[in-house]
Amino acid sequence: MANRASVRLPRLPSTILVPRQASIIAPATSRRHASTVSPSSTSGSTNSQAPILSWSDYLSIRGKKRRWELATTIPMTTAAAIGGASYFGVHTPQFMGLDPLAMCILATAGVAGLGYLIGPVIGSQMWRLTHRTMLSLIEDKDREFHEHIKRNRADPSTQSTTNPVPDFYGEKIGSMKEYRQWLRDQARYRRKASWGLNK
Repeated sequence: MANRASVRLPRLPSTILVPRQASIIAPATSRRHASTVSPSSTSGSTNSQAPILSWSDYLSIRGKKRRWELATTIPMTTAAAIGGASYFGVHTPQFMGLDPLAMCILATAGVAGLGYLIGPVIGSQMWRLTHRTMLSLIEDKDREFHEHIKRNRADPSTQSTTNPVPDFYGEKIGSMKEYRQWLRDQARYRRKASWGLNK
């Protein structure tokens, strides 16, 4: 049996980590004595340094956003299903002579599916309202994170219905621990796919 090659897990780009006691966003400028710094130099220093969001805090924010979306999806789907059943139970749809009960079930399922699709959108918008001051930082980190996911995920051309690529878009990543597990899952999938091709 051939020795398995060790897999080196790629790391996210290094950034300045923020102390736990401090805010998520690092302070823009350091304190200087007022008598030694002119107003013009102070404003220039403030503009030259931008706040930084660490990867651990960014991934934690992603996990909270996913929970917001889940928290609105469940009640929206339930409410849509109840509303659809109440309406179509009285106003039974008619279509090409099909069974009215079957049409009522299909219509109710369709309304519930609509609620399932609308729920995450509402949750995402509510989450954005609570993070308005950090949206620019989070959106920049989102673009960098998605580029990193595209570089490190397994080749989807080898997947099948019974063996899909695990978490293809990295949607379940909400911490550094989950990110490292995602990398291991991608490496494990590559090994399984290559074994199947060479079989």
